[in-house]
Amino acid sequence: MTTTRWWWIRHAPVTSRKGWCYGQEDWPADCSDVPAFAVLAQLLPRDAIWVTSNLQRTHQTAAAIFAAGYPEMLPMLVEPELAEQSFGDWQGRRHDELRNAPDSVYTTFWLAPARHRPPGGESFVELIERVERTIERLNRSHRGRDIVAVTHGGTIRAALAVALRIDPEHALSFAIDNLSITRLDHFPEASGDSGGRGLWRIAQVNQAPR
Repeated sequence: MTTTRWWWIRHAPVTSRKGWCYGQEDWPADCSDVPAFAVLAQLLPRDAIWVTSNLQRTHQTAAAIFAAGYPEMLPMLVEPELAEQSFGDWQGRRHDELRNAPDSVYTTFWLAPARHRPPGGESFVELIERVERTIERLNRSHRGRDIVAVTHGGTIRAALAVALRIDPEHALSFAIDNLSITRLDHFPEASGDSGGRGLWRIAQVNQAPR
């Protein structure tokens, strides 16, 4: 049976924006954890398709993996649809500022975060929809390959929602740490109640590079 293996990596931390809501703002990653990158360089498959979002923190993370010992620099597929969830007007502001603003909807948003949109942003459900479109397209065009996708915490939770067919609220319960690996295997020929989309196997979630 054909297997397409997804190796999802969350980008390195954005230490310069700790305590800030940055979402789709294009801030750089802190790639100073060289030992972690060296482990990733050894663990990730060779001859893989490499995918990033359009945000620089994913490009920098992928480049740091190559620099730490991955045997060859491979071309990147840049997929803007795999970017982090947009938090709209909240981006570029501190979480404590948003929480304490008069008449703020910030606090009530987190009571049901999957289906509600931040002002000027998108919901987690909308993130799942665009991530699913991209996953299905790449599954068709790179069937049977290893796909290393260096993306974002929200994007990886969305991929888990797609694979597990779970309620979006439940998908938000997953912890996805910086530089962690989440492995999802897709079987396109498998039959089941998946609407012709094949079936998924969850191989690992949020595995630290140790």
